[in-house]
Amino acid sequence: MLQVCLNGPRTAADSGAVPMSPAALAEAARQAVAAGATDIHVHPKTPCGRDSLSPRVVGPALAALRAVVDVPVGVTTGVRAEPDPPRRVARIASWTVLPPPSSRLRSNREVPPSKFSAPLEQGGTPIASVNRHEPGAEAVAAALLERGIGVEAGLWSGTDGPARFARSPLAPRVLRVLAEVTATDLDTATATARELLAAVAASGHGRPVLLHGSNGGAWPVLRMARQRGLDTRIGVEDTLLLPDGRPAADNAQPVRAAAGPGAR
Repeated sequence: MLQVCLNGPRTAADSGAVPMSPAALAEAARQAVAAGATDIHVHPKTPCGRDSLSPRVVGPALAALRAVVDVPVGVTTGVRAEPDPPRRVARIASWTVLPPPSSRLRSNREVPPSKFSAPLEQGGTPIASVNRHEPGAEAVAAALLERGIGVEAGLWSGTDGPARFARSPLAPRVLRVLAEVTATDLDTATATARELLAAVAASGHGRPVLLHGSNGGAWPVLRMARQRGLDTRIGVEDTLLLPDGRPAADNAQPVRAAAGPGAR
């Protein structure tokens, strides 16, 4: 699986390739899926560019994405979108539009919107990511599961996220682990990735792993993930540069590069 991360905490001030509005997110998603992405991760944003969990922000972004793509879409629940854990839980409870599952599940009118149950590999479960090192992560994950939203457990290198995840009674219920290598140096990113994967394996929960890096470590870690047969991701959230160092003009360019034979 190749996930595209459309924007992350970046804004238009970082690059013109960063989509901000619902319409821009939808167009970026359409192009990325056409280039080879099979899954989408997005940070819905206010008009001023701030990450938000407000239903007035999340709803329009997801509705725009639903109109143009038919692949799973996951949203952030990170502290940048809402620093206060109880308010994060309340925001999730207030969502009126959920991240979209695949058309195979949406076409089953007998399945209530809050009870999506198709397997992950079929794109059946609405998805949201939870960074396990952040305050309130357990309560946020529980709130998502209560709503029938699948959880990507974000485990960052250099944090206590993997240890917290290993102790969590919710760990066996997550859809996958989002293993994020925070080392951005070309020479240390893959070594850090190996350490992170070992920590994930030590948790003993056996959930699927999506491995990815950021900035200078994005492409080396992506190649490592491909070589190991792991799911991975790419997009302007993780890096603004293509493998040859040129700036990415949009999300489709890094997706196309990641989907090609040179990334393996």
